[in-house]
Amino acid sequence: MQAVFQPHETQAETARLVDLYARQRAAFNAQPFPGVVSRLRRLASLREVLLKHRSNLNAAISADFGHRSSHETELLEFFPSLAGIKHASAKLDKWMKPKRRGVSIWFMPASNRVVPQPLGVVGIIVPWNYPLFLAIGPLTAAIAAGNRAILKISEYTPRFGEALRLALREAFDEDEVAVLNGGVEVAQAFAACAWDHLLFTGSTGVGKQVMRAAADNLTPVTLELGGKSPTIVHADFPIDTAAERILHGKCLNAGQTCVAPDYVFLPEGKQEAFTEAARAIVAKWYPDAGKNPDYTAVVNGRHLARLQGYLRDAEAKGAKVVPLADIDPATGKLAPTLVFGVTDEMSLMQDEIFGPILPVLGYQRLDEVIGYINARPRPLALYYFDYDNSRISHMLGATISGGVGINETMMHVGQDDLPFGGVGPSGMGHYHGHEGFETFSKMKPVFAQSRINGLWLMRPPYGPRVEKLLKFMLR
Repeated sequence: MQAVFQPHETQAETARLVDLYARQRAAFNAQPFPGVVSRLRRLASLREVLLKHRSNLNAAISADFGHRSSHETELLEFFPSLAGIKHASAKLDKWMKPKRRGVSIWFMPASNRVVPQPLGVVGIIVPWNYPLFLAIGPLTAAIAAGNRAILKISEYTPRFGEALRLALREAFDEDEVAVLNGGVEVAQAFAACAWDHLLFTGSTGVGKQVMRAAADNLTPVTLELGGKSPTIVHADFPIDTAAERILHGKCLNAGQTCVAPDYVFLPEGKQEAFTEAARAIVAKWYPDAGKNPDYTAVVNGRHLARLQGYLRDAEAKGAKVVPLADIDPATGKLAPTLVFGVTDEMSLMQDEIFGPILPVLGYQRLDEVIGYINARPRPLALYYFDYDNSRISHMLGATISGGVGINETMMHVGQDDLPFGGVGPSGMGHYHGHEGFETFSKMKPVFAQSRINGLWLMRPPYGPRVEKLLKFMLR
């Protein structure tokens, strides 16, 4: 369900935002460069509070969804959140150390270094689809970099938002880390604050609005958006293996994942084999899917109606719709569904699907596929199934996407030592691991002059001395 926030609640949360921002700004100014021990203590507190409230947070997410598989929440939210905290804690001392940089011979014996400095107070706007992981991942990076942070939770997950607020208050003073709930008006006020950095995860359309609001304060932004992530299966790749790995990415969280496979290219003649394999996989994984606790519901009635509308529109325009299970819509769930014969005029080929619907396209030559992908907005993820290294290299070089999975879907997001981020319409900036630390830091260049140096040779009054010097400098 979508929470409906009353005017007095919206006003209260907006007032809280103003107060929290002022308190965090004052606290940061009083301690602008927390040391490694302080940051590690905060990361440890974050880990402890997640473990302590694991059951309660899991239940709150499921309640907001109408039903969310508890195992999926553990695998896709708690595990990567805790792994990210562990990774940051292990690497933090190294990340914080100033890095020496080279000095041109003309400036020796001076020295150069880059010093990672906390930015200050950062804002994190959290989406509804993975509310825990997409709150804790950015928060981990912000804390590791020495910042204060305020999180704005989606109005679609109000129970989780309140549960997280109460949990984090046990571990942090609100001048360190705080949580805001509330509807669209609160989100708009949040985006308009003069943050030292603002990270937004959500749709491309809303991302544009966030960037416009941030521009008034010249707030730097990281936008983690979405788009239509393509999947390509080469003719030599085993179709049963491809079907299993693609369906896994499409069925997790009922396809409500920014990096889920959005559509798949199959070699001509493989569609029937793919369909049979997919049908068998869904039957094996989700028997009686409507009542199966392992299969997640669509988050609310609005999104369920949107997905059903895609299928009606596609069918009306000549597509063949193939449900892979029999599910009563009253359960709030939508069956994993293949759609054949799709065209660009259909809504599901224009919008990010964000559900368990998989359009299937045929191809004869890989160059056709590459041309199709490159003619469209750059996606957040691209998945390619092939064991031939030369063809893999060609695909990597010929396409541009936020991230790539070879012979697997979605798992690149869970790699702590890989950056995560989009490109163009699918986003800007990165976080996770070291890239997350750098995103929330000012990588400050420092030039240090030595007591004795030769720069006096370059100072006025200019004349024959400088002219002779320039002959060497400009060679």
